[in-house]
Amino acid sequence: MRFISTRGQTPALGFSDAVATGLAPDGGLFLPETLPDFSGDLARFEKLGYAELCFEFLRVFATDIPPATLRGLVDASYTRFADPAIAPLKPLAKNLYVLELFHGPTLAFKDFALQLLGNLYEHQCAVRRQTINVLGATSGDTGAAAIHGLLGKPGTAIFILYPDGRVSPLQERQMACTGATNVFALAVDGTFDDAQNALKEILGDQAFRTRHRLSAVNSINLARVLAQCVYYFYAWLRLPAAERGNVEFVVPTGNFGNVLAGWMLQKMGVPIRSFRVATNQNDILYRMFTTGEYRMGAVLPSLAPSMDIQVASNFERFIYFAVGRDPAKVREVMQTFKATGGYTFANFNRDTFTASRCTDAEIPGIIARVHREHGYIADPHTACGFQKLAAGRVNVVLATASPAKFPDTIRTAIGIEPTHPSLEALKSRPVVKHRLRAEAAAIREFVERRAV
Repeated sequence: MRFISTRGQTPALGFSDAVATGLAPDGGLFLPETLPDFSGDLARFEKLGYAELCFEFLRVFATDIPPATLRGLVDASYTRFADPAIAPLKPLAKNLYVLELFHGPTLAFKDFALQLLGNLYEHQCAVRRQTINVLGATSGDTGAAAIHGLLGKPGTAIFILYPDGRVSPLQERQMACTGATNVFALAVDGTFDDAQNALKEILGDQAFRTRHRLSAVNSINLARVLAQCVYYFYAWLRLPAAERGNVEFVVPTGNFGNVLAGWMLQKMGVPIRSFRVATNQNDILYRMFTTGEYRMGAVLPSLAPSMDIQVASNFERFIYFAVGRDPAKVREVMQTFKATGGYTFANFNRDTFTASRCTDAEIPGIIARVHREHGYIADPHTACGFQKLAAGRVNVVLATASPAKFPDTIRTAIGIEPTHPSLEALKSRPVVKHRLRAEAAAIREFVERRAV
């Protein structure tokens, strides 16, 4: 299978090259040239375990990796999940389930893709006999998951940018207390969007990128989105057969990669009815899906920091499909957005998406209500998904992070402070971070000195 850029000015690449490249040289994002159809495989896949399903799904895309090798990489990626189901689907009430995605090593849904991506990078380094330098920007959970996917792997270095003071203390410790010599936690001034803009500028410098063999670990990376398709597939197959055609996945959303993965699976023949984009008070996507206007706003620090984003990078992939797979139109939209900070879509096709918004003032009350009604503790991001459940549909709320990562908010809401042994262990370790300006020049200079 070949992969093309949303902006249409990059030659098609195979899976491994698209993964290693990350952001397409023309500034676009890679997508499969054609989407496969899994509608004929549903019965065959129904009894598969998580890793088996992941292999069967990914082998359709990763056609340049020998099947036995790919199976080994996939199997190795899901050995560090604490729950034997990997992604347990838990019923809370009639027509209400929670899909727990926080049983990986960093207690967040990003582990599903980034454990795999780390193994793919290690495999590529060995096969190609090259080193690789991985860059990422995070609003909280991506950075820790990316770091723990590459921790100590030979031939790799990882540089993670995050907004200083705008991630939770435990999220920062997961990035800055590893002790690994190939890990660099870069605390930048400003917001996540400032960090992400600097990252894109660096990745757009083709000479620098080639010289240091740079790859992007953000959800702009093709492998991230494809790996995340699998837990939607797994959850859908575990619903009672009578409920599968009426399911709405409710997805706490920041950079749009998580919900996009489910939507792409729907386009591959899995009959999911709908998706709800659940935002916090940084609500560019809520405004997009309710008004058709995609416009930046100020980023406000929140109780759900991983969603503190105003430029949702993965939205470009949805735009590509929404404008009829027309790369020239995608370029027009993205150029206008970059120049003016906004774009209004005429007759915007929302497809099967709806959206909701949750403020900081509402989050503690939702956590308390969910605990009171269902005996379930939801982290602040997951709480945003419980705000507005669709009547008459089977709601599956994605639990994207462990409540133990946000003890202060949980304690305020319900008087209980959740803990986790891996997080408790971090509290005694020194924080090693590098403070930088959120400017491409400063970050480029840092990478230049420490790249492998």
